[in-house]
Amino acid sequence: EDLEAWLDGYIPSALQRGDVAGAIVVVVKDGRVLLQKGYGYADVEARRAFDPEHTLFRPGSVSKLVTWTAVMQQVEQGRIDLDRDINAYLDFTIPPHAGRPVTMRNLMTHTGGFEQSFKDLLLTDPAKVVPLGQFLKGHVPARIFAPGEIPAYSNFGAALAGYIVQRVSGQSFDDYVERQIFGPLGIRHASFRQPLPVGNQSQLAKGYQLASGPPSPYEIFPGPAGNAVLTGADMARFMIAHLQEGEFEGRRILRAETARLMHDSPLTIVSPALNRMLLGFYESNRNGRRVIGHEGDTRVFHSILRLLPDENVGIFVSVNSAGLDEAGRAIRLDVSDAFIDRYFPRQTPRSTLVPKEVARVHAALLVGQYDSSQREESSYPSLLNLVLQADVTTDAAGHILASPIAGNNGQPKRYEEIAPYVWGEVGGKSRLAAKVVDGKVVMWAADHDSPHQVYLPTP
Repeated sequence: EDLEAWLDGYIPSALQRGDVAGAIVVVVKDGRVLLQKGYGYADVEARRAFDPEHTLFRPGSVSKLVTWTAVMQQVEQGRIDLDRDINAYLDFTIPPHAGRPVTMRNLMTHTGGFEQSFKDLLLTDPAKVVPLGQFLKGHVPARIFAPGEIPAYSNFGAALAGYIVQRVSGQSFDDYVERQIFGPLGIRHASFRQPLPVGNQSQLAKGYQLASGPPSPYEIFPGPAGNAVLTGADMARFMIAHLQEGEFEGRRILRAETARLMHDSPLTIVSPALNRMLLGFYESNRNGRRVIGHEGDTRVFHSILRLLPDENVGIFVSVNSAGLDEAGRAIRLDVSDAFIDRYFPRQTPRSTLVPKEVARVHAALLVGQYDSSQREESSYPSLLNLVLQADVTTDAAGHILASPIAGNNGQPKRYEEIAPYVWGEVGGKSRLAAKVVDGKVVMWAADHDSPHQVYLPTP
């Protein structure tokens, strides 16, 4: 009752202020649905409400959690080895870089070393869609990092993992997911298929740049990287299965030990004080609580899934509009953060501050210009790297400010050092940390993006 009253007091006004058409919120606890509720409109012109049982929406990259679950099923069955060269499973070659091959573990932790590539990543014309294998063979990104060393989010890597599931299972990826994941969970309407089956199209929520404007075209991604379509009730079943270590209503999609491996294998690149990449999931720890999840963004749908395994609780939020000043992104994140703050407040006290004279020396080391690891290098868009560098500065009080890290008010967040080379947000909960080698900063990250993106000194 408290949860519904709180959400009813927040979400409708947030949608109106942000010019966002609609939202879905799903909360599960102890193996059951605690709340699933729609707000606003799935279709503004038709005044069709968001129905958590029947409205289909686009969770974007939250879809990858289904793909990674499929991968782990094949690991269980011995058809995929997390640490074997992925070329063993392919009918084309991913060349080694720095003398080392890419492994499935690299793909699952976004450390394959691929540059970012947006070519043909998002289409609106179904006639331009090609089979998954054909797409991958024609869009192999350049390798810019040695595998396993630098996290750089890769849609190509996730699509490649789905293709490997297809190859080793002998089924198309779409068929595999429907039979081996959706089927055991009792999910009947969800799909990765493109174009979307005719029977599902009338249930689909429309997406909008602004709720006050026309609907946007249907967006198509390389299937396993972000092409799922499903309902709130579907997402509830998927969350419960992962919270129960692979089991839902007596049926299993993963063995318990496989689910634990997936949920609790953190890869530390920058600092253990930051959120880290797991096997497909990423940490989004808050208030001293263990939180795992994923976010997903198309141009117009914005989603977030968060699980608190120790509390057996999960929350999923999705909106179907970009909104004013990216209000859609802000709403999904604000709701999930505020939910954890409201019902699972901080258990442990915050770390003590580093002495000011030491903090000033460490801050001076961090000041400078940096490039994101999530970037293009071999194509014309790489020119943007010249003007999109991250600037790290200090203020008069010695606080760290980083240009990419801003609050909802658009102002840079300020950070004070709370442990050696770990900074906590002044008046907030986020963290920033640096990896220092031989007295030099070799990379830094902020905990919202640290599982899949770091900043490296600009050459």
